[in-house]
Amino acid sequence: MLKGPELKGADQPGPTRLTRAATAMAGTRSSWRRRLLIAAALACALTLAAWVGWLAVTLPGHYRAGGWSAAWVGFDGALVLTFAATAWAAWRRRQVLILCLVVLATLLACDAWFDTALDYGTRGFTLNLLLALLVELPLAVVALMGARRLLRLTFRRLDALQGDSGPVPPFWKVPLFGDYSAGDGYRDLFRPPHTHQDDATPDPGDRAA
Repeated sequence: MLKGPELKGADQPGPTRLTRAATAMAGTRSSWRRRLLIAAALACALTLAAWVGWLAVTLPGHYRAGGWSAAWVGFDGALVLTFAATAWAAWRRRQVLILCLVVLATLLACDAWFDTALDYGTRGFTLNLLLALLVELPLAVVALMGARRLLRLTFRRLDALQGDSGPVPPFWKVPLFGDYSAGDGYRDLFRPPHTHQDDATPDPGDRAA
């Protein structure tokens, strides 16, 4: 719920003040989540790097796996559901299509990797390699290109609503939507969201109202 200073600016007429108050509240509450996400991602990256090194040294070259059919049926089932979700999102023209395309590309790339890596040295390796190079990886590239195009269209639309008609910058330069400061170094990642001066300045339209 909005309370205190947040309600003070939200009870004015017009949607602009309410939007600014809600954005400020969301930025404050999500500050600790952002720090937790960054810390967890860095910890997982370091832990997995050590784990990969340990696996590379200790894992045998050949291993008889249990639950082989369950693993592949489950993976391919998830791939089927992702294809279906992608088709639905494209049919309904929903923004979730971007997420579906990214997940689809990831699963297709994983499928190509495991098909070729696990069948290396067997009679089915050539067929799986051709499927990976001619079907799975091209579909993954198409899915990623589609997600990229939809993101660029979304950013271009947002820029147009703000009156900016310039080119869309590279994705790694686009900041997160919200009240965060872009920052210049890694220390800024753990700082609280920056409060802009224009948040406290009355909107001319609201003043006129």
